[in-house]
Parts: sequence; structure tokens; C-alpha cells
Amino acid sequence: MSDRLALVLTFAASGAVLVLETVSLRLVAPYLGLSLQVTSAVIGMSLGAIAYGAWLGGWHADRRDPRRVLGPLLVAAGVAVAVTLPLVRWLGEVLRGTSPSMIMALTAATVFVPILLLSAVPPMVVKLQLGDLDRTGRVVGRLSGVGTLGAVTATLLTGFLLVAALPTSVIMIGLAALLGLSGLALHARLRRDREQPPAASARTRSVAALLLVAGIGLSVAAPDPCDVETAYHCARIGVDPQRSTGRVLYLNAAEHSYVDLADPAHLQYGYTQWFGAAADAVAERGAAVDAVHLGGGGFTMPRYLAATRPGSRSTVFEIDGGLVELAQRELGLRPGPDLRAVVGDARRLLAGQGDGSADLVVGDAFGDLAVPWHLTTREMMAQVRRVTREGGIYVQNVIDGPPLTFIRAELATVASVFPHVALVAPEAAVAGREGDNFVIVASARPLPLQALGGHLLRLHDAPVLLSGDRLRAFIGDAAVLTDDFAPVDQMLVRVR
Repeated sequence: MSDRLALVLTFAASGAVLVLETVSLRLVAPYLGLSLQVTSAVIGMSLGAIAYGAWLGGWHADRRDPRRVLGPLLVAAGVAVAVTLPLVRWLGEVLRGTSPSMIMALTAATVFVPILLLSAVPPMVVKLQLGDLDRTGRVVGRLSGVGTLGAVTATLLTGFLLVAALPTSVIMIGLAALLGLSGLALHARLRRDREQPPAASARTRSVAALLLVAGIGLSVAAPDPCDVETAYHCARIGVDPQRSTGRVLYLNAAEHSYVDLADPAHLQYGYTQWFGAAADAVAERGAAVDAVHLGGGGFTMPRYLAATRPGSRSTVFEIDGGLVELAQRELGLRPGPDLRAVVGDARRLLAGQGDGSADLVVGDAFGDLAVPWHLTTREMMAQVRRVTREGGIYVQNVIDGPPLTFIRAELATVASVFPHVALVAPEAAVAGREGDNFVIVASARPLPLQALGGHLLRLHDAPVLLSGDRLRAFIGDAAVLTDDFAPVDQMLVRVR
């Protein structure tokens, strides 16, 4: 094998490993979320596969001619990549959740086999290049360096360009095809150096090509949970069969927002109704308010305020520009002077808001599988209080389930900054019997609890309202989350 081919092969194999590792986070996100545990599992499984692949590749290189193995190895890696996409999408529905066992199982199914196969390539290339023991250090060092450069290049290109420009399925299918075709070409190029007869080589290529085509076919036919892949989410819009104008926004396969295209005052989900009740308790019905929204999603609440409180001014901080575009196309969002959608990180953008500039701050950036931890801390709450007027309120949606570790910690955190705090949630959720939405209500001044309670009682499924001693008992000795210590991902893990 020529030096140039050895360098290209090592660079490409190492790069393909990092493309897979990066894209796999997108593959599993609809089913596991994007938590620290998921990221750690993907990295850990990938490193394990690299270790076993390098070990097995070196072992085989000492027992058979690598020139007989390298081509089929790349083809096998291509087939494994092609099969990974349908495998994850079928298994994902079964292994959905946040428990460690499900996270480890699905990430292993995503990355282990293809990365193991690709990681067996560099040791075989090294074996072919070691013709002179006096050059061992130079050969191994050069190939190791080139492999690292391939990994770095692939990481940057995938993170900054590929994921932003192409759907995950296209990246996976393209990588599978590239690996398979490269393997067939390499097999043909090295054939003259092997003892295998041409007829046998032709049969091998035919079988490999059929397997590759079958794998790509499965990838194309696999169910796709996304209508749109944004930079942060797998998004889909569903139509409510009970309400022709109702639209449901699914993010990472979970219900996220509900919008009635004909009636922006309609609030379908319980927690948005609690948001509306809090807004009605803090200001006279119909009175305009200045609101800041941390997270846009389907833009349900900004549209609600515009419809029920004409003249209200809403500023929405949404990190995902793709969601803003989707909401404009499919969910009736019409930005204007009274409804501004600003793309960027909510904490960074909130720091640019004036002191006491909002009557209402709405926190709705948390999901059930993943939470941006930096929006949960005491330092973040200090920014929220700075922006909220003295008579204004902060409402925050939190999704949690037994043992309710996260909601208790978040309540303790909010209460460390705001002197007046209440909690709205279903009774079964407060009792720890099931998971659900919890809405925290906070203010620098005493909350209008009587008015808020009256609004909540008029709802179809009236939640409970906790404050005072009952709330303190619910919080217990929960830790306050800070920028220095906020193990939110661990708190959200529900062991099954």
C-alpha cells in the first residue's frame, strides 16, 4: 500500500468515526433527549468501540493479510451505518426514556458496531506500512497524527456545516454509501496483491453491494419522527382530529405546544391555562402587559396575550431559529412591533433587558427529557427578578416525575431569590404518584393568591395551589441550584 493511500485511509476512517459520534446525538435525541447522561453515554460507547476495534484490528492484522480485509471491512462498516438509522428509529420507540439502562442500550445500538469496524482500519494500515523496524516510530506517529487530524476535521465539519445543512438521515445514508463504495474500490485496487481469484473477488463485491443497497433501502424506509430537523430539534406538526384548526407541535417526538389557528385565546394544555390564570391575577382583564418569554416553541402564550390583552408587548427569546420559521409557516405566528421573536440563548438575551421592564416573565424552555441547566440556577433567577417589575410575576413550567427531585430543587432556587412563591400542579403530581407539569409562580411582592385560586377553580381540571407552610413542606431540604452546582440531568433521571 502506498504512503498516500495509507494516509487517506487512516484520515477517512478516523473522520467517519467522529461523524458517527456527532450525528448519533441527533439520532437518539427524539427518544432520549439531549442530557448530560446521553452525551456521556455516546462518548463512552464510542470510546469503548474505538478501543475494541483497535484491539481486534491489530489482532487480525497479525494473523491474515490486511489487504484481504480492509476493503470488506469498509463495506461492512457502510452496511452497519446504513442499518443503524432504521434500527434506532424502530428501537427508539421501545427504549424511550431517561433511565440509565435505556440510555446505554440505545446509544450502544447506535454507535458501537460501526465505530468498532472503522476503528479496526488504522491498525491494519500500520501493519502494512511497517516494512522497516527502523521507521516504526515515524510510521506509527505519522499515521496516529493523521488519524487525529481526520477526527478533528470531521468533528468541526459535522458540527458547523453538515448538521446545519443536511437532515440526519441524509448524512447517515451518504456516509454509508461513501464507506461502501470506498470499500469496493479499495478491494479492487488491492486485489492484484492477493491470491484470491477474480471470480471469487467478483462474487464478494456483488454480495457486498447487495448488502449495502439493502441497508440503505432500510434507512430510506425507516419511519422518520421529523417533519423538519432544526439545529436543535426534530420537529413535527400534527393536526388535532377533534379540532380542525388545532395544531400540535412535537419536539423530539414529544408534545410540546398546542395552537388553535382560528382562536389564539384557546389554551389546550393545563399548564398554559395556569399561565393564563396567573396573568389574569396580576393584571386587570384585558389590560395590556409587557411580557418576556423564555422559550417560544409554538408561541402559544405570546399569541394568547395579544388576543386577550390588546396592546400587550411580548418579547420572545427562542434559541432555535428553525422553530421560529416553522411557527411562521405552520402555526400562525406573525411577528410585529408587539410580538418580537429574538433568536438566541434566553439567559444571554435576558441580560440585555432593562431593569423592571416586564410585568410578566414566562419561563417555558424546559422539556421532560432535557433541560437547559443554565436557565435553572439562582444566578439566572436573579436576572429574572431584575427584569420583573415590583408588582409583576414570574411563571415557570417544570416537567418532573417521582421522586420529584428537580421540581423541589427548582422551587428552592426560585424561593432563594423571590420572597413570594407558589406552586400550581395536579394533586396526584404533588403527591408524587405521577409525573406532570408544575408551574412556579413568583413575585417580589405578595402574590394575589385568592384571585389566582379563584381563576384556577374555574378550570375544568382544577389543580392545587401550594403556598406558605404547605409549599415549604413540599420543598423540604432540597438544594438550591447554582451555576457552580446544578445536576439537573441527574435529577431528571427516572430509574425504570
